[in-house]
Amino acid sequence: SRHHEQVVAFAARQLLDMFSPGNFLPTNPVVLRQTLASGGMNLARGAVHAVEDFERLVGGAPPAGAEDFVVGRDVAVTPGKVVLRNRLIELIQYAPATADVYAEPVLIVPAWIMKYYILDLSPHNSLVRYLVERGHTVFCISWKNPGTDERELDMDDYLQLGFFAALDAINAIVPGQKVHATGYCLGGTLLAIAAAAMDRDGDARLGSMTLFTAQTDFTEPGELALFIDDSEVSLLEAQMEETGFLTAGQMAGAFQILRSNDLLWSRVVGEYLMGERTPMNDLMAWNADATRMPARMHSQYLRRLFLNDDLSEGRYPVGGKPVALSDIELPVFCVATLTDHVAPWRSVYKLHYLVPTEISFVLTSGGHNAGIVSEPGRPRRSFRMRTRPAGDNYVPPDDWVLQVPETEGSWWPAWTAWLAARDGKRVAPPALGAAAAGYPALEDAPGRYVHEK
Repeated sequence: SRHHEQVVAFAARQLLDMFSPGNFLPTNPVVLRQTLASGGMNLARGAVHAVEDFERLVGGAPPAGAEDFVVGRDVAVTPGKVVLRNRLIELIQYAPATADVYAEPVLIVPAWIMKYYILDLSPHNSLVRYLVERGHTVFCISWKNPGTDERELDMDDYLQLGFFAALDAINAIVPGQKVHATGYCLGGTLLAIAAAAMDRDGDARLGSMTLFTAQTDFTEPGELALFIDDSEVSLLEAQMEETGFLTAGQMAGAFQILRSNDLLWSRVVGEYLMGERTPMNDLMAWNADATRMPARMHSQYLRRLFLNDDLSEGRYPVGGKPVALSDIELPVFCVATLTDHVAPWRSVYKLHYLVPTEISFVLTSGGHNAGIVSEPGRPRRSFRMRTRPAGDNYVPPDDWVLQVPETEGSWWPAWTAWLAARDGKRVAPPALGAAAAGYPALEDAPGRYVHEK
């Protein structure tokens, strides 16, 4: 089949990458010159690095240098309070940083295949802090890292205990206001499902929808599809039956294989042959802080979305009835990244023919993570942006790129301007939590769930 032809081609590329002459001392001229110049000290340092990495791997310790980025001390430090905790999420409300704020709050729904604080890294590149400093009241979901006890949690639980539970809390804390919901990766797919169900049922609590690298059509999901067919999903289900969850190592390994040259072989050459440690940064430390996924949810996600494409074809059920993305009436801000291996930008772009409403589409430089963590002032950043009015004609993605000019810099200011245009009213900041309504401030951000290993 075409799928197996692609799998064979992918495996052949992996073998070619593995046996590239650049990966071996005798056939890499750069390593040879370094070895001669340093009297072999590069190889000695590389051996020390290899032993240290092996010891950390066996001991379950994070990569070297990750200890310099402690959650709550160095990253995830934007002030706030946990205002809701249930068996699946903690909801963080961030403290205001301005004398007045926009009346309508922002809810961030991260993917549960990652820790939420990718959006609240160091103070200089925290998207959460950037929003708060511009007068937005920000709420963010922090997902529990599931274990065996959570094996039966499914997609409906992530919708009800996750998104809708958070929305109910926000409605109690900031009553009478629309909520601008933002979903990242799988969190964006969940948000699109929720928004379609709400519009179907006449629930008008959302003011807009923002999607970061989120797919809603899975017919061309990129190279991740190489790992997903009926037999491979059945194998995963059998493995998860034993543990109750998909391990963090399985998830990380799949992404490493997708970018083996960047994430594996270049590291072998640089750290073990050249003897040069790659300096750890906050994004790399976050990437090493891996998560698990409950067995039942992951099986549903793979079969309903990846294999069957139920969402884009109007078969995905919420509340016992299927939802249709064409029911969504909210204005949409959609961000895709140019070199995304997880959610290819042309796949993300398919939202244009699924949702008839106004879409402001951004294509930014960078990959799935670095393209989103793209603060103003960061060098070598650019983006393209165009708004398609509601009901306008479809433009194919390759034509869109040719028609839309490139803008230097970060897309963050464009998004905050888009949000401000939909909520021009400024008010006094709301209190942190609403104890009288059942949502007391439980503890300081970042809470407990983010620390679970």
